[in-house]
Amino acid sequence: MPAVDKLLLEEALQDSPQTRSLLSVFEEDAGTLTEYTNQLLQAMQRVYGAQNEMCLATQQLSKQLLAYEKQNFALGKGDEEVISSLHYFSKVVDELNILHTELAKQLADTMVLPIIQFREKDLTEVSTLKDLFGLASNEHDVSMAKYSRLPKRKENEKVKAEVAKEVANARRKQHLSSLQYYCALNALQYRKRIAMVEPMLGYTQGQINFFKKGAEMFSKRMDSFLSSVSNMVQSIQRDLDAEAEAMRVSQQDLLSVSESVYTPDSDVTSPAINRNLIQKAGYLNLRNKTGLVTTTWDRLYFFTQGGNLMCQPRGAVAGGLIQDLDNCSVMAVDCEDRRYCFQITTPTGKSGITLQAESKKEYEEWISAINNISRQIYLSDNPEAVAIKLNQTALQAVTPITSFGKKQEMQCSRQNVKNIENDKIIPNEPSNMQDCTQLIAPGTPIQFDIVLPATEFLDQNRGGKRTNPFGESEDGKKDEEEDSPLKQMFVVRFLGSMAVKSDSTNEVIYEATRQVLAARAIHNIFRTTESHLMVTSKNLRLIDPQTQVTRTSFELASVTQFAAHQENKRLIGFVVRIAEALGEESMSAYIFESNTEGEKICYAISLGKEIIEAQKDPEALAQLMRSMPLTNDGKFMLLNDQAEEDGTVCEERGEESEA
Repeated sequence: MPAVDKLLLEEALQDSPQTRSLLSVFEEDAGTLTEYTNQLLQAMQRVYGAQNEMCLATQQLSKQLLAYEKQNFALGKGDEEVISSLHYFSKVVDELNILHTELAKQLADTMVLPIIQFREKDLTEVSTLKDLFGLASNEHDVSMAKYSRLPKRKENEKVKAEVAKEVANARRKQHLSSLQYYCALNALQYRKRIAMVEPMLGYTQGQINFFKKGAEMFSKRMDSFLSSVSNMVQSIQRDLDAEAEAMRVSQQDLLSVSESVYTPDSDVTSPAINRNLIQKAGYLNLRNKTGLVTTTWDRLYFFTQGGNLMCQPRGAVAGGLIQDLDNCSVMAVDCEDRRYCFQITTPTGKSGITLQAESKKEYEEWISAINNISRQIYLSDNPEAVAIKLNQTALQAVTPITSFGKKQEMQCSRQNVKNIENDKIIPNEPSNMQDCTQLIAPGTPIQFDIVLPATEFLDQNRGGKRTNPFGESEDGKKDEEEDSPLKQMFVVRFLGSMAVKSDSTNEVIYEATRQVLAARAIHNIFRTTESHLMVTSKNLRLIDPQTQVTRTSFELASVTQFAAHQENKRLIGFVVRIAEALGEESMSAYIFESNTEGEKICYAISLGKEIIEAQKDPEALAQLMRSMPLTNDGKFMLLNDQAEEDGTVCEERGEESEA
């Protein structure tokens, strides 16, 4: 039999949001199974009670058996054999429809009784354990809230011990109820397979024994099928018994842990603290202001992801961003007479969020982990080694850095930290930096959108005709496009443009792409504007997909360099030479993201340039047209299927899309 999805008993004590989310899937599956079991039982009772309408009842039963496949169980993995068996049983019921008479005794003992026992015993047990688990979870939350409110000054040790004992008892009770609940849900995945197949097995065997004509209708093939189903049920039962024994042993092992597992802050004098963490997860209390002087504390699950602090409420599928930890500072604070509180401060010195840990160990490790993450150690090749080296003496929170000069010094030192390998600092190689500065000047501004007035300004400077903002072209412009032997459209999204110093190599496009993507990530720019890139043998045009207005246009002859990204083939860029005043020229790189491979756009641009060169020689143009497939109107045909696909996509998409 295929493997059965099950809840891990080891995760019951932690009670993380991921475990709760998986638990909700099992609960949904149990609810769906309950509904289906009730429907199946009703169908079986109709077969048992309605002797005069036996034919109609068996038809309904047959339909209900087929409906098992359409129930969309949240945990339907491994039910293929059960589904195929039920399909076969449905055919048997249809064949026996004309032979049904009174089967009260056989149906009551072999069909109705097992499914009733399954519903009353197994499903009711799951429902009862669910209620007990909910009560234990609420009791644990109340005890933890009471424990969190204990003051740290002049504590009454007796009160603290009583509250800690209350927390331990509540946590033990929740652990026990969760283990029982998880075991019942895991066992239900086995029992439901038996409960679905066993009644039909008894029903079919009763039909065979009751009817004298059964021997004529049932062949050896049917006997072998029933034997295989019986073997399958026995196999599932053996798997259930083995799993139940394994869960019982695991439950005993998990419950035999020491009292310190349940008691918070059990080793307050000398806890084992790991100060070299670069990621951390666990429950913290978050301070929220509800008024001018009133606050509330919410117990939430926090975890770090890269350089971000994430928060995930209980039952949520995924977490959300709470704080960017890069360049931030964290320090211990006194807050409302609570213990183990610390505050995260932004790089600008603005106070961020205030959190409370449940123990000294968690308190120290959270501060150390946030310190390590704020230094961006996680970006280095060996972050653990860097953390160990830098945290040998750093046991307290870092100081916020607000001046620009100190930030520059930290960035330089951080760059050296990233190059630490085997406890050795490798200085940055100046050759790569020199190559980048020869391609793009440091500090070059980046434009993240193409604005129409700026395009008109460039057109006026280079002596071109002004683009009509209403999408109406000048006289003869449409005729020129229609006469162009190449006319290809692609769906693209503009990412950014910047001035460059060279167009002699493709490296300038790769470097511009890197800087544009890095700038978008730093400034949290995620939205892009979708356009249609029209490639002709004369120019490149960016067209608004809604209004068909030309946003900007580049003469194909002015495009001096173009290439697709080496790793992400959907990224493409090209360099354009623009004539400026006083006879000077400037070069700009434009970076796009395409729905298709960027190499196809590069191929279209390259073909357009070949057409421009071939138009100077009629024989060369004729030879080029003979070597390429043409459409019915005499235009070059390339990427036709992809173009049609892009056209369909662009009609369905809106004007803006996520980057």
